[in-house]
Amino acid sequence: MSVVRLRNAVALAGRFPALAGLDLDVAPGEAVLLQGPNGAGKTTLLRVCAGLIALHSGQATVLEHDMTRAPQRRAVRRRVGLIGHASFLYDELTAWENTRFWARAAGVDDDSAQTALVRMGIDGRLRDLPVGSLSAGQKRRVSIAAVVARRPQLWLLDEPHAGLDQDGRDTVDQLVRDATLAGATVIVASHELERARAMAPRSITVAGGMVVADTAAAPEEQGVANVG
Repeated sequence: MSVVRLRNAVALAGRFPALAGLDLDVAPGEAVLLQGPNGAGKTTLLRVCAGLIALHSGQATVLEHDMTRAPQRRAVRRRVGLIGHASFLYDELTAWENTRFWARAAGVDDDSAQTALVRMGIDGRLRDLPVGSLSAGQKRRVSIAAVVARRPQLWLLDEPHAGLDQDGRDTVDQLVRDATLAGATVIVASHELERARAMAPRSITVAGGMVVADTAAAPEEQGVANVG
């Protein structure tokens, strides 16, 4: 059973088909890199998988939820974690309150929120500051912590290294490796191909809203990717 299965999926951005008959299967525990030019449909694909965009036509199943049905799209959101361009954080709440809120929304205990913040380097006084007072890089770390705290079964990462320093970028890489080792499925869209390929042995190229190439890393590359 695929974690993600799309058949002839069409999704619109206004009147433009951001996905134009896309087919895709992603297996449980797999890590997949989405690559392609800007406007290829990568972000739209991730948002469809997150239950945030409805299909115009075609079929999509995510974690056994029928994504053509609105109640099923809402239900799947508890089981996926999306790191995208928007932070989904509340500026007036502290880093701790934001992370705890998103953990509880997924039915996860508060300890997971605390562990995620520490993992992302948001502890001490930073933990109790309003998010609106944090730097852009610190906000990005809180956004990632909020996703990690949810313990998602499906990780959807849209340029996850953006806005992070070297330490933060390395931490994200390790989090993804840990997630896949624990059985989670990961789909990451990135222009940083060398770094992303170290996390995701399978590469899918998207162009014009369709999959135009689907390749797995060579065995020696997979060996490098699995080094933790």
